[in-house]
Amino acid sequence: MRIDAIDIYHVAMPLKTPWRTAYGDDAAIESVMVRMCSEGVEAWGEAAPFAAPCYSPECAAGAFGVVRDWLAPALIGQNVDSGEDLQRRIAHFKGNQFAKASLDTAWWVLKATMERKPLHKLLGATRDNVQVGADFSVMDSIDALIAAMGEAFAAGFPRVKLKYRPGWDLRMIEAVRREFPTQTIHIDCNSGYTTADFEMFCRLDDFHLAMIEQPLQHDDVLDHARLQSAIRTPVCLDETINSLHRAEQAIELGACKWINIKPGRCGGLTPAVAIHNLARKAGIPCWVGGMLESAVGARICISLAMLDNFIYPADIFPSSRFYHSDLGEPDVKLIKGEDGSQRVVALDAPGIGTKPNLSLLKEMTKAEAHLKA
Repeated sequence: MRIDAIDIYHVAMPLKTPWRTAYGDDAAIESVMVRMCSEGVEAWGEAAPFAAPCYSPECAAGAFGVVRDWLAPALIGQNVDSGEDLQRRIAHFKGNQFAKASLDTAWWVLKATMERKPLHKLLGATRDNVQVGADFSVMDSIDALIAAMGEAFAAGFPRVKLKYRPGWDLRMIEAVRREFPTQTIHIDCNSGYTTADFEMFCRLDDFHLAMIEQPLQHDDVLDHARLQSAIRTPVCLDETINSLHRAEQAIELGACKWINIKPGRCGGLTPAVAIHNLARKAGIPCWVGGMLESAVGARICISLAMLDNFIYPADIFPSSRFYHSDLGEPDVKLIKGEDGSQRVVALDAPGIGTKPNLSLLKEMTKAEAHLKA
């Protein structure tokens, strides 16, 4: 397909309450939204690297500039035949995975829209709904956390993920396990620890966690392999897995027993599907993570999550969990499955069936750029 126009928006979406992790607090989620057009058809993509380069080396303002000045000009007016073709055309620009993902996801949604297929079916999915879990960031008190977890389990969330950072660590987990001795729980360290903390991770074996997500440095494979060999609890890699090549290294070294896949972090749906297929072949189960995107980005993650090797409940949230008004419409809602678990359903509409609310887009936009062939 010929890329006739690309519109780029740097947006900031205010959260109901700050999102607190090992790398800091966010009061709003900043993302790059892309509208891509071909033959009179348009579609939207999104990638949310956040306001500051703390989750990864990228930030939303920087990703916006890279897309505007370098990546989009390499695609505008070109006939892009596949996701692999798009990735080849921008491969000489090193890194900048979130920036690349904003374009790659838009291309896939455009392709699905032009073919009048739901995105998840274009990707090869054989199902249309998946379980989702509940996530809790660092809270004001352990009592507040335990109360929130109780509500989540009662509502049918099959697992809970807890943000974990120095000062909100072993004491918190001890209290949580006393209250919830058998429920499925895992922790997310967001690269907040080092090899000096191996003893603490060994102690975590006593709490029978489903996994420890990204315990060590964001770009490390070797130390994670050493940690995984030293503990029983499965290590899950998140930030580390930013490319197919990095996933190959992690699997070869035995650095993890789970992989979290986020389209934004690894450069889009094209590499995300490739990583999924590699992990499936290697016997490494996966699950889909999110970056608190709008409903546009969430629908892209939902479509990806329908693939077969995503077997752990996904990090995909109802819009009302974090936003008073979701920038994307329709917003994301959960359903109760026949088994009583909370689930999300892929829309049976061309593409993702979701686009930004234009009035909210105007209100939340910090910068924009428009390219035409």
